[in-house]
Amino acid sequence: MRIILLGPPGAGKGTQAKMLKERFGIPQVSTGDILRKAAQDNTELGRQAKILMDAGKLVQDDTVIGVIRGRIAQEDCRNGFVLDGFPRTIVQAEKLMDTLKDMNLSVDAVVDFVVDGQALVKRLTGRRTCSDCGAMYHETSRPPKIGDICDACGAPLYQREDDKEETIKRRLEVYRSETAPLKEFYRKQGNLKTIQGHGSAEEVFSRVCSMVT
Repeated sequence: MRIILLGPPGAGKGTQAKMLKERFGIPQVSTGDILRKAAQDNTELGRQAKILMDAGKLVQDDTVIGVIRGRIAQEDCRNGFVLDGFPRTIVQAEKLMDTLKDMNLSVDAVVDFVVDGQALVKRLTGRRTCSDCGAMYHETSRPPKIGDICDACGAPLYQREDDKEETIKRRLEVYRSETAPLKEFYRKQGNLKTIQGHGSAEEVFSRVCSMVT
């Protein structure tokens, strides 16, 4: 099972990808997580990506395609994977399609999450991330038990630069101009599934499963 998750920042793609991973035993491939790890490790790729991500901009296509190809070639992706946050542009979608064809692979379903814009800003500005293990929290929907401390490892939580309001507005603008046209691209491919992203994670996941199984 090879699935692509589409939708604006804050639509719940990461949460749904993790739930798909647990249910079907296929890895979550998140370009954002891979690039943030590279930034944390202070690699050359990480330094370049951090500048762009902190400004709410997209990382260069060839860089991301290289990261994706290397990841899905690994053994744990043999039975499938969930692409979370990629592709983001028509060019990336075309490059991904060429890459998969070259690997004798294809996409089974593309799930597009639809969420109101104001709800997205509220979701993202409330997010907090563990500075050590990367666990995610939210000020209202999933607050930590004690202050701004991670429940899992005790490290301090922080607000990512790309979760601050001004950056979020830029990210949503980028999505509307560059990523939203992907819906038509995949609609023409015949594998687009549109899902309402409101409600609890479990409710949304039920909708996802009904579309991909």
